[in-house]
Amino acid sequence: MAIARAHLVDPNVTRWYHCINRCIRRAFLLGEGETDRKEWIENRLEELSQIFAISVAGFTVLDNHLHVLARLDPEIAAGWSDEDVVRRWAKLFPPRDKNRQALPVLDDWIAARLNEPDWVAEARQRLVSLSWFMRCLKEPLSRMVNRQEKTRGTFWESRFKSIAILNDESLLSVCAYIDLNPVAAGLAAVPEASEHTSIKQRVDHVVADGRVEDAKAAEGGSVVGVGRSSGLEESLWLCPIEDRRRLDSSREGMLEGFTLGNYLLLVEYTGRLFREGKASISRELSAVFARLGSDAERWKARLLKLSAGRLLGRFLASSRERLKEVAGRLGLRHLPNLASCPAS
Repeated sequence: MAIARAHLVDPNVTRWYHCINRCIRRAFLLGEGETDRKEWIENRLEELSQIFAISVAGFTVLDNHLHVLARLDPEIAAGWSDEDVVRRWAKLFPPRDKNRQALPVLDDWIAARLNEPDWVAEARQRLVSLSWFMRCLKEPLSRMVNRQEKTRGTFWESRFKSIAILNDESLLSVCAYIDLNPVAAGLAAVPEASEHTSIKQRVDHVVADGRVEDAKAAEGGSVVGVGRSSGLEESLWLCPIEDRRRLDSSREGMLEGFTLGNYLLLVEYTGRLFREGKASISRELSAVFARLGSDAERWKARLLKLSAGRLLGRFLASSRERLKEVAGRLGLRHLPNLASCPAS
């Protein structure tokens, strides 16, 4: 039985969610058409991340489905002025004429909306809603495809799946799993060659800025390396891997003290697991696992279960205590991912 989205997505439980949506009948619709639909999704994700109070930390667009790792940022939405809310909403749903053609957003239209406090409050709430974010991602592509093909019908499965990510190790494992989908499927030899993924955008951004050596220097987490990672993702639209607000940034990242170099090292190691079934553990990688409170065997087991689709359910954590805590808080009895967590 379907469960109301409001019971699945609660920023008081966690702000992180892994969203999965498939094309209808799992057909390879994203790999077809006169428009590059995968590139369209990439561009739309970037556009929506600048409108909603929702950050995108990871994504992969494949032929018949997509993955998005999103963070809800309700405090950012709460800090917007009413006019900010109205103008942001107008970018999504501008006023239209009788023929449904978009009209310019004029000051009179803005003023009229500002005189409706209930409307503004509802729009503010929707601009931090995962359901509205995914709706604004999917519906325009469906309409565009139907116009191009002069047809009607459903493009996407009607309901996207959202999985609440409850702790840091699970957050990183899901992010790596999303980035490595093309490698696991045999569509790319290495992560940085995986088209339509967040990992490729991160690597391309570092290369374009001429900062490859800085990213490599940060792999081991030394003081010098952490310093050289300053600003690596400051101008990238994706949520930064490292949260450097205590150091030199106003942007909230994923994890404090975990650099982009650390993440690239972890993804490269995991990619070799997918391709070869084994990979060596360097000193730098051992330090990464230690900071996560994990080890290579636990990491490998979790990623292989993710890639095999064996970590199901609505909540994901690497700690039994965290899963039990959330289950008790929400009155849930079934914990399908409990067996994947260590007993200690």
